[in-house]
Amino acid sequence: MSWLKEVIGKEKCVISMLHLQAMPGDPGYDKEKGMKWVVEKAKEDLDALQEGGVDAIMFSNEYSLPYLTSVETVTVASMARIIGELKPYISIPYGVNVLWDPNASLDLAAAVDAKFVREIFTGVYASDFGLWDTDCGATIRHQHEIGAEEVKLLFNILPEAAKYLADRNLKQIAKSTVFNCRPDALCVSGLTAGSPTDQSLLKEVKEVVPDTVVLANTGCTKETIEDILKIADGAVVATTFKYNGKFENQVDKSRVKAFMDVVKRFRGEV
Repeated sequence: MSWLKEVIGKEKCVISMLHLQAMPGDPGYDKEKGMKWVVEKAKEDLDALQEGGVDAIMFSNEYSLPYLTSVETVTVASMARIIGELKPYISIPYGVNVLWDPNASLDLAAAVDAKFVREIFTGVYASDFGLWDTDCGATIRHQHEIGAEEVKLLFNILPEAAKYLADRNLKQIAKSTVFNCRPDALCVSGLTAGSPTDQSLLKEVKEVVPDTVVLANTGCTKETIEDILKIADGAVVATTFKYNGKFENQVDKSRVKAFMDVVKRFRGEV
């Protein structure tokens, strides 16, 4: 049994992303609709996800495109406001992801009592956002400084839209990351949000670090989730839950329920 049972309540769990609309400071922010509209859209997605039966939720600033690797204060403040207004309605465990800034993610988690964060904690990458460097030792020390020791850390070791600069295969990266950095989970991704996670890579990672939680991080669908959960300990899911399976759309409760019905049958719950 892993920490997933204790923190999320389920093994083979499904963590759903809740993509927040563009916020102040983001190029796509709608100043006329303002933050009240952003909160309303988040509440609609929250209701659809919870009523559809997901196991946990992760709030992210997904529409802050193009992403920063050192996020502005206004983004963290805006996310804290949204989650604070939604807290009375949240009935399942939740985490946060401030793309792509691990310290900001931990700051937000500490402020809103989030149970976990997902981030790029390790590695150096050539990415769509430029040269992408990390400092895991400093980030973990920051976690302890702000009293967020209990927040679980989900390490994305195959970042979207980026390539590891060192000439190392994924099995080597997984093994050394677990040894050196003690992640609570490793996330394996496709190229972009909604892109399928390569199941062969997922299997390689799980085989080399069998005692570490491994999550499929992108591209899970109703048709593939059973095969994925036979390998991985859980999945982070977003795009397939949206109307017509499109990244830009809001959450469709019927798609969530159909997906979770498959998961629940797989887990022997129905």
